[in-house]
Amino acid sequence: MTGFLTLTGKRALITGGTQGAGAATVALFRDLGAQVLTSARTQPADLPPEIFVAADLTRVQGCETLAEAVQSRMGGVDIIVHMLGGSTAPGGGFAALGEAEWQAELNLNLLPAVRLDRALVPGMVAQGSGVVIHVTSIQRLLPLPEATTGYASAKAALSVYSKSLSKEVAPKGVRVVRVAPGWIETEASVRLAERLAVEAGTDLAGGKQMIMQSLGGIPLGRPSTPAEVANLIAFLASDRAGSITGTEYVIDGGTVPTA
Repeated sequence: MTGFLTLTGKRALITGGTQGAGAATVALFRDLGAQVLTSARTQPADLPPEIFVAADLTRVQGCETLAEAVQSRMGGVDIIVHMLGGSTAPGGGFAALGEAEWQAELNLNLLPAVRLDRALVPGMVAQGSGVVIHVTSIQRLLPLPEATTGYASAKAALSVYSKSLSKEVAPKGVRVVRVAPGWIETEASVRLAERLAVEAGTDLAGGKQMIMQSLGGIPLGRPSTPAEVANLIAFLASDRAGSITGTEYVIDGGTVPTA
């Protein structure tokens, strides 16, 4: 195969596309020729209104609003990238997680993908083609008991759901894959490193080292960049990955110590 990777002519929905790796993925998909739609609760000032839908995807109605916008604005979808995720759970281990905290983790990290796939994947099946990418996390393999039990559990559920979906729809022409990032150096993670540095009386580099140590170390010596994550997602979404489905691609600088 010759030529550059392209997504020209593809209609893509990217959730959580207003910051971090999500924003990098939106930008790259547009550069590669895709028609893109993304969402968040509020629209950033630098995002063109024609590619944005205001929706709270932690709620059923928000997912319905976004699915309807996909149909009305793009007439369907060829690629879905479920970037949305994160955690607001407090530290303190399992005992600090009540009903509200558990439900919040599931509402953010699992159920939006389930609801949007339920609304949009049947259209992919009908057209006989499509790609669904679920962004999971290495935390499903390396949970941090002090702080990420709920998040890691929700991402583990997303991974199992993704595998099951892939087995069901692959014979119908729809590929489903997972991307599992480790630590990504986003604006939010830099702010965390800065806060840790202040608390420990060190500098930003020291704060980053603290995060890497909490993960058991990153052999590469640094976190991934949003652009690197976006590059992997773009390849998997493209026709160049046409026989890849049902599997997970880890991008973590070697953090996970086993194959």
